[in-house]
Amino acid sequence: MFRGWEFAHANTSFFVSRRCNLRTPNPARVADAMGLLSVFDSAMIRAPRDGLSLPVAKERMVGPKSILSRSLIVVMIASAGSAACGSDDDDAGSNCGSVGGECAGGQVCESTAGGGRGCFAPLEVSGRVFDVLSDAGLVGATVVALDANGAALSTVVVTGAGGAYRLPLSVARRAGGSPDDVSIKLRVAADSYQPFPFAPREALPVELGSAASVESRLVVQNAATDVGLLPLGDKAHGEHTVSGALGAPGAGALVVAELNQEAVATAVAGVGGGWTLFNVPDGDVTIGAYRGGYWARPTLVNVSRDLADVELDGGSGGFGAVRGSVNFVNPGAGDATSVVLVVESTFDENLARGESPSGLRAGGITSSDGSFVISSVPPGRYAVLAAFENDSLVRDPDQTIGGTDVAHIDVPEAGGEVPLDASFKITGALAVITPGANGIEEVASLTPTLEWEQDSSEDGYELRVYDALGELIVEEDDLPSVNGSGNVIYTLDRVPLEPGMIYQFRARSFREKNAKRTYISATEDLKGVFQYATQ
Repeated sequence: MFRGWEFAHANTSFFVSRRCNLRTPNPARVADAMGLLSVFDSAMIRAPRDGLSLPVAKERMVGPKSILSRSLIVVMIASAGSAACGSDDDDAGSNCGSVGGECAGGQVCESTAGGGRGCFAPLEVSGRVFDVLSDAGLVGATVVALDANGAALSTVVVTGAGGAYRLPLSVARRAGGSPDDVSIKLRVAADSYQPFPFAPREALPVELGSAASVESRLVVQNAATDVGLLPLGDKAHGEHTVSGALGAPGAGALVVAELNQEAVATAVAGVGGGWTLFNVPDGDVTIGAYRGGYWARPTLVNVSRDLADVELDGGSGGFGAVRGSVNFVNPGAGDATSVVLVVESTFDENLARGESPSGLRAGGITSSDGSFVISSVPPGRYAVLAAFENDSLVRDPDQTIGGTDVAHIDVPEAGGEVPLDASFKITGALAVITPGANGIEEVASLTPTLEWEQDSSEDGYELRVYDALGELIVEEDDLPSVNGSGNVIYTLDRVPLEPGMIYQFRARSFREKNAKRTYISATEDLKGVFQYATQ
């Protein structure tokens, strides 16, 4: 077992003893320590029985100061050894020093609830990525874990045979080694498939506290870790794969490829900053990256084949602060809402949705103080969406009053404050009863019943049904009002449903006066989602 480092300089040698549970020293950590000093000449660091030597930079100090420097480097080397080693106790939870410390027996060094660090069984999320229509496993799909705010928690892994994947995670541990009771969400993408999640599909939370011990590992595997992707068919923008890395500062950034100011592919960078874009078309494509506090300047990339190691320039511009307010009008059961920024090129005007980078959200906005600010916004153009998330509220659909349109803003490279011209008006939503009141719901009937809460004093309803690729399959403009206290019920029997396909219904109520229609309320943006699953 490795016991220490010997420092040899001039005619003097020093030996730094460090008991540790490593069989091989970690020269990279010692090199890091040495890199902090530029005062030594022709010295060598040697690990006595291991034959490892590291050169040390040229000494520039003489006399008593050089003695002090030699003493200092001994302390630094001892610290480097400490960071790399830990204690001799190989049991789970034994001290392993700083981040990245090494452990024996296949264990990993993790932080603990008490603020220390220990050696524990590795944690991973295991699952399968498959074609949602055929159930065929997808090889070569990418999977990354995100926290509740969309920040990356893992590197990006690639699925293997049968679409299987194993995603290592580094999280704080409780006493005994079990992970903290936190949840993650998965972001998944593949060639010729729609990425997941993609509105109205939402990622289910994966609870890490449910990890089970499997062959010296802690494994989380359940229905939420198996992810089905929808084939794009002729809706795929292109056939090329483009990849690169932003470096650690870009972890969790939304990478967007644009052609003619329209997003053609997106990805989320993993912990190391790696990213992969699928379905990129031929042409001069602009690729940029966005996240709260981080920006990679949009770069023109000529795409005519698959590309790897594409470099994006971390922008040096300033960051903006988007400031505005929300006005609650007849909010019903809704008492708090949120506002998100979505990258303009990803915004679908018909569906009123797009992709929001991590960190570009203001939550907890209440009627008592409807003001909000979203800070650290990178340069670019954004659509501003209020009450987009499930909170019993929707953007007021009444087009005859101000503050009901989607706002579009530009954040300049110089940064600074970006005020919104008008207050957003939001109102209570029409509650979805079935299907899809609480997440995606399977329906077995080829003619499912759609049901939602009736409005008060309405003259009728409009109904739209979309498939998950954004295709409008049902359009009803004059559904009658409901007498009494019952809900609105509609039987979806006008079109055949495709087995495995995911759909969403969206309804809104209206009044009519003097042949003029005004809208009152609507179902929520992310509810009413269902999948036709044959028995």
